[in-house]
Amino acid sequence: MNHRLHLRFEQLEHATNRLFQTAEALGPQAYQTPGPGQWSAAQVVHHLLVAETGITQYIEKKLRNAEELQTAGLSHKLKSMLLRVLLRVPGFKFKAPPRLKELTPDQVPPLSELRHQWEAIRRSLEQILNEYPSQFVNRAIFKHPRSGMLTINQTLDFMVDHILHHQRQLERITKAVKVN
Repeated sequence: MNHRLHLRFEQLEHATNRLFQTAEALGPQAYQTPGPGQWSAAQVVHHLLVAETGITQYIEKKLRNAEELQTAGLSHKLKSMLLRVLLRVPGFKFKAPPRLKELTPDQVPPLSELRHQWEAIRRSLEQILNEYPSQFVNRAIFKHPRSGMLTINQTLDFMVDHILHHQRQLERITKAVKVN
């Protein structure tokens, strides 16, 4: 794995571990929603697992025809930067893409099972990154539903920012369910 990918992967690991620590600290309240129509901490974790699974599978699929990947240009970089900024703005909310929203059920598996599933998909991602062809680092590999095509580095940046965005959500959920 090249150095830049490795650093981003380590950030992803750290953010994921922190997310799980926050959710697991809630105990049974991790399954309690803070209000009607809102997700519980466990549902947030499930959403992120589903997103990472989809991203990893998409990258695997695209790498099968890597020669066809287009070189990312300035517009890709600008859209990626805008996405990063928006994910970092406190209180800014995105609606989950309908496909992802549908994949987040009311009842989710226990956090221990979600962690186990996440570790498996993370190992798949790590293997992809370990074998990632250096000549394709600046090619667009993943299509984000809002910002469009991203390079592998931009994709990993998004994944970290996505988890951090939802980490703030877990902190709000923690405050709300601890009061009840």
